[in-house]
Amino acid sequence: MLKISLTLGLCGVFLALSGTTRAEPATSNVAADAVILDMASAFKRGDSKKLSQLLPQMRGHVLEPWAAYWELRARLATASEAEVRQFLSRYQNTYQEDRLRNDWLLLLGNRRDWTTLAEEHIHYRMRDDREVQCYMNLVEFLRQGPKARSELSDETYRLWVTQREGDEGCALAADRLFEARKLSPAQVWRKARLAAEAGRQKPTRQAVEIVQPKSAQALNEIWSRPGRWLGQFAANPRKAPAEMAVLALVRLAMTDPGMADKLLRTIWQPALSAEQRHWVWGLLGKQAAMRLDDDALDHYKKVGHLSDLSEDMLGWMARAALRAGATPAWAQVEAAIRAMPTQARSDSTWVYWLARAELAQHSVGSAAHQSAIAALEGIASTRGFYEQLAMEELGRKISAPSRPEPLTEAELAQARQNPSLKRALYAISIGLRPDGVREWNYGAHLVNAQGQLGRMSDRELLATAAVACEKQVWDRCINTSDRMREITDVEQSFPMPYRDAVIQRSREIALDPAYVYGLIRQESRFIMDARSHVGAAGLMQVMPATAKWTAKKIGLDSFRPEQINQRDVNIAIGTGYLKLVLDNFDGSMPLAAAAYNAGPSRSRRWRQGPDLEAAIWAENVPFHETRDYVKKVLSNTTMYAAVISGQPQSLKARLGRVGPKPMGAADNADIP
Repeated sequence: MLKISLTLGLCGVFLALSGTTRAEPATSNVAADAVILDMASAFKRGDSKKLSQLLPQMRGHVLEPWAAYWELRARLATASEAEVRQFLSRYQNTYQEDRLRNDWLLLLGNRRDWTTLAEEHIHYRMRDDREVQCYMNLVEFLRQGPKARSELSDETYRLWVTQREGDEGCALAADRLFEARKLSPAQVWRKARLAAEAGRQKPTRQAVEIVQPKSAQALNEIWSRPGRWLGQFAANPRKAPAEMAVLALVRLAMTDPGMADKLLRTIWQPALSAEQRHWVWGLLGKQAAMRLDDDALDHYKKVGHLSDLSEDMLGWMARAALRAGATPAWAQVEAAIRAMPTQARSDSTWVYWLARAELAQHSVGSAAHQSAIAALEGIASTRGFYEQLAMEELGRKISAPSRPEPLTEAELAQARQNPSLKRALYAISIGLRPDGVREWNYGAHLVNAQGQLGRMSDRELLATAAVACEKQVWDRCINTSDRMREITDVEQSFPMPYRDAVIQRSREIALDPAYVYGLIRQESRFIMDARSHVGAAGLMQVMPATAKWTAKKIGLDSFRPEQINQRDVNIAIGTGYLKLVLDNFDGSMPLAAAAYNAGPSRSRRWRQGPDLEAAIWAENVPFHETRDYVKKVLSNTTMYAAVISGQPQSLKARLGRVGPKPMGAADNADIP
């Protein structure tokens, strides 16, 4: 039945999609465009000689600033200061000027040229590079000396501790601040622990070399053989450097949590401080929670002070408490969230669950109950998963917001004249999407023709998004529109390209078209030639092996792998696969979305355990990417349903509940 209906429906898809085109440049010089593409390729290869040979051909081209940037950036380490300043002057007020200044500032910091760094930083507009900011904080500290304000060290530490890689600028600044006793040993060890947990040896080593350089030589063995390193102190653990033992237990917990648990209980507890023990127990609790183990909370119960734990550990404690059984352990949910840093608690995820915990534990009319209602009111909107759930918790359905007042010609003209947006659209149109996206994001922050950056007003963002929509550059249309704070334009934020084809195709196979659109919006932002780092392709981001399997199932016997980026074929295969997965998971949209992203076998494994609200189940998905994906697909789906139907919708109804598959129910284990 499925095979027949899908095959018959393909003709309609072919016809409906045949007229759709990608954004085209206003004028096109094919030969010059070929040169710019050749330069982009040479830049990726680091071929500075080729770039210098081709640059003269780009004079006057709309993407000349990119060509000049690539050429100079490729040889920046050997370029003279005069060459750099000439570039900055020639391309003044462009994204490329600021991009090169960013690169130059990093080079100046690496060379310890603090004077020039401080002089040039004044002209740096984006201010979004953490390492540059760390260098500048160091310059400021060197100027102020012992009287340096505490905010300087606080900001530097925040930048350093959140950096994933071992960038030199923040490590150098942290080293100088530690030497001046502006950072404590506990702060530096915390950085080392977090880096070790993330599996990043370079930043771990940098931290250890700052706080306890003599111990750094032991890090190689701790990294590769933590159990062996711990074993040499088994007879007398107090002889070991305690913080290095914590790092070893952290490393062991990542590969063999059972052994780390045993060693902590039987050998290492007396040798560690309470805070050190709490950290390791918190990490073991997090690991157990991510495995969806029933005993995850048992580890957390051994933590005397939740304030000793990292934000991530506390997040997983809250998740474990949510899935503790038929009824969440609300007191522990609340305790975990309240122990989080203020900024983390302000995330809509934890605002929602803290409010739910308060509502569950306190009577109507109490101060806590009123506080919870106020918190839900503070986040309730149509803009996201927990925002929509907050609306429903307050007794409201999700409806499409009214569209804003139409843009005037003057507003549109101002956006269309933005030089960065023009270059961005041109770059995207000839295949330089990453470069075009970066320049678009810069241009969407421009507030005047002199290149000054700031926050555009909602009306300016509305006009900027409209420019992308006109050119069918849907990802920039959506992302720019989503930045508006007070108004929402559903036609921009939730566009429906190929509407007739998608809706017809979905209905032919009894699939909710809102679900299809919700998934495409998250998968590809309607970029036809999108390709992920793992090889998924097209609108619905289908993997090659999955495409081949699905094509056979739905009757596309003539399918060839190179067809996967064709719009009609991609939609046919993507919707066919989604329908098969959805049926296999008994119509559960959350389970099917997780399966679409992470694979059916993982979704089957994650559904084992107690019967849960699907929102709790989704929040406990172990993979961050998939957890975020499921929530966004379902909130997207709810909004698309409101737009398509014109009727109020319920996210909770789409979520339902998630639990183990009923005994005896068939499961299609062949689905890839």
